[in-house]
Amino acid sequence: MSTLQTPPAPGLAAQPALKLAGVGHTHAGGQIALRRLDLQVAQGERVAIIGPSGAGKTTLLRLLATSLKPDQGDLELLGKRPWTLSAGARQRLRSQIGLIHQAPPLPPRQRVVTAVLAGRLGNWSLPKSLLSLLYPLDRQGAAEALGRLDLADKLYMRCDQLSGGQLQRVGIARMLYQAPELILADEPVSAMDPVLASHTLGVLNREAQRRNATLLASLHAVELALEHFPRIVGVRDGRILFDKPASEIGPDELAALYANEQLQHAPSPPAAATPPLNIPRC
Repeated sequence: MSTLQTPPAPGLAAQPALKLAGVGHTHAGGQIALRRLDLQVAQGERVAIIGPSGAGKTTLLRLLATSLKPDQGDLELLGKRPWTLSAGARQRLRSQIGLIHQAPPLPPRQRVVTAVLAGRLGNWSLPKSLLSLLYPLDRQGAAEALGRLDLADKLYMRCDQLSGGQLQRVGIARMLYQAPELILADEPVSAMDPVLASHTLGVLNREAQRRNATLLASLHAVELALEHFPRIVGVRDGRILFDKPASEIGPDELAALYANEQLQHAPSPPAAATPPLNIPRC
């Protein structure tokens, strides 16, 4: 039987999945990336983060992934303050966070089935993890996750035989197999054409709703953000310019957000220089 499971129905009151109070971060060299952000997202919410290049979107997601530590302010994830936890407890918290990368870090010669099953490595014992790398233990579960992204026929292909858009969908399938409580997606459809990008975001949103998982996605394509996400957070120069329902965002807000930069209405190609949202294994 597949290991993809639907969690119990959520309670009537949604608890905060993440809270930031006065959170800031400065890169090495003194460049300020985020300036005292206040943000709260409830369990099960689906939020798009938009803004011009260099606004701080990826830095924000890396802080939420705990691959960066805030320089100031308080950060709470899934009811815990990650930087007050022991290394083991912090790693257990990270296993509840699913990451979708703009360019998924998949070994080129790895089989797709193994890449998808790697989504559960953080929850498996070391012997089981090593065995699964040699002999995939839940092929049906991997096939089911891939099937949701129309990739079931790629189960035994090598990752280096796939296109950029297919690799992004494999990364999403790996996250679905992981079944996390919090999903962080950094430009998850940037290598796809507009039709496939819209379809894939629809799948991602439906799966998040079905599991009552919280979803935050950074997107360059404004139209896709407005179409698929009920709540939009606009970030510029490390600050939140607006945080409101998609239905209430008009041209004035977008003009202020993207001042001196052309709006992108279609997915853009991956940016090789963008740092990945890697969660350190400790």
